[in-house]
Amino acid sequence: MTSGSKIRRVREALAGVRRLRAALLLALAGLLAAPAWALDLNELMALLAQRRSGEARFTEQRYVRGLDGPLDSAGVLSFTAPDKLVRRTLTPRPESMEVQGNVLILSRGGRTRTLSLDAMPELQGMMEAMRGTLSGNAPALLRYFKADVKGDAKAWTLDLVPTLPALAAQVRSLRLSGIGSDVRGIEMEFIGGDRSVMNIVPGPAGS
Repeated sequence: MTSGSKIRRVREALAGVRRLRAALLLALAGLLAAPAWALDLNELMALLAQRRSGEARFTEQRYVRGLDGPLDSAGVLSFTAPDKLVRRTLTPRPESMEVQGNVLILSRGGRTRTLSLDAMPELQGMMEAMRGTLSGNAPALLRYFKADVKGDAKAWTLDLVPTLPALAAQVRSLRLSGIGSDVRGIEMEFIGGDRSVMNIVPGPAGS
């Protein structure tokens, strides 16, 4: 009898261990299947701020009302925190745009023009949409836009709607998308129906 009781208790204990193990496995499976934690604006900015500089290739399609097809361009983007942004277009014709602080330098066909962003608040707002996102500077973004973040660190979108009247008169909205600390796309919708779609691939030209 004593031996039989011991065997029964051992079997019951083993059954309890198996039930506990099954419960733990189910809980772990639930955690693995659960969606990643959604980001808010501050969390996204902190993620983006981790990268202080970078270079990427881009392709852009500009859709203009009245034209049958898009206007295509391609080139290289580079950014150095906190506020230096350079866009070098390689095709269809070489040209460059460099912004640092409030100074904009445009170069095309051997000619260079220097402008102050202070005199063009609408252009300054568009530059801050890119620089503010790349540097993780939420106050710079919120100075010109209402911001809405969707997604998580694996795949996120940042929707920006202009609040500055001069900018809102030209731009309807911007959407930036990315993976982790990489911005992978920029879409802009303009008042009047034009829009542009830019795809970005991290890494220097030729990589």
